[in-house]
Amino acid sequence: MANVNLAVVFYSMGGTNLQLAKWAEEGAREAGAEVRVLKVEELAPESVVQGNEVWKKTTDAMKDIPVVSSDDLEWADAIIFSTPTRFGNVASQMKQFLDTQGGLWATGKTVNKVVSAMTSAQNPHGGQEATILALYTSMMHWGAIIVPPGYTDPVLFGAGGNPYGTSVTVGEDGKMKDMPQAEAAVKHQAKRTVSVAEMIKKSNQ
Repeated sequence: MANVNLAVVFYSMGGTNLQLAKWAEEGAREAGAEVRVLKVEELAPESVVQGNEVWKKTTDAMKDIPVVSSDDLEWADAIIFSTPTRFGNVASQMKQFLDTQGGLWATGKTVNKVVSAMTSAQNPHGGQEATILALYTSMMHWGAIIVPPGYTDPVLFGAGGNPYGTSVTVGEDGKMKDMPQAEAAVKHQAKRTVSVAEMIKKSNQ
């Protein structure tokens, strides 16, 4: 049987969701998946990005990562989305990308895609769960199969883990809290996503 094709689609301004995406890639590859790590297109003016040292540094770190396209979604059996929360909702850059996928949706090409989501905020109750649930609402319209981590591993009871999807807290210094636990939660979520996608792909053959 062919390996599961996984697209890790993320938006990152400060580097946190870039790191989550990289961990998801590692976990998925360990599970035997073919992985594409892809960023959504930046919507902010270049002058604004260049005027913020952290934002500029993150942009430079992502310069070799391809911008996601509809073709990538069509290729993927499974998708892991990673986005910071913006007032309890999905970042506008990620939302804009999702909103432009009407062509795939209209032709039934989003149906039965296996999806999962991750997020970050600057405080423990900064809207992480709401952000993930908002993204999952779009996935219901897509006819996708949502695979949250649930409480399927002891790591989900630690930092970063919750039943909706990995969510991490970033301090005012820009550093992610409890990184080892967060990394373990992300990798478990990625492996679970790949495992479910593998079962579905096998059943369709």
